[in-house]
Amino acid sequence: MTMTTTTPLSIRCFEASDTDAVVALWQQAFPEYRDLTRPQRNPHLSIANKMATQPELFFVAEFEGRVVGTVMAGYDGHRGWMYSLAVDVAQRRLGIGKRLVAHAEAALTTRGCPKVNLQVLSEKEDIRAFYEALGYRADAVISLGKRLGEYADAAPAATEKINVAFRCIVPVA
Repeated sequence: MTMTTTTPLSIRCFEASDTDAVVALWQQAFPEYRDLTRPQRNPHLSIANKMATQPELFFVAEFEGRVVGTVMAGYDGHRGWMYSLAVDVAQRRLGIGKRLVAHAEAALTTRGCPKVNLQVLSEKEDIRAFYEALGYRADAVISLGKRLGEYADAAPAATEKINVAFRCIVPVA
């Protein structure tokens, strides 16, 4: 059967048996996932990390038993995030991405999430237009990032070494 905008599509939580199909889809959709010099872009690691943190917010779109799309979401109690939205090249422009976004938004809404954020690479104007058509707008913020641990940049951000101790204080009721 050929997929159309009205074809039934199943959106469900990711299962371990989806791994190979998801990796193949991401390598098709995100060329940087094929770059072995960027270990932070390892799709297997991304999947393992998501399965350890809110795995119920990792969704796949399935058509005739085949994974044709993905989206991941997360919620920290303050803001939601959406990432890894991918749709099979042969199935684009059929509403799969839009349906995955709506599904992720609904899952975040049920958790009380008041706002969802996402990031789009600046050179991906077509992707930005896709999200803008769904009501997303650029916030007046600058996104900053810093790699940590084994993925940290080789050059230190400052010449001075700072020792930091982390502790969490939990109030007793």
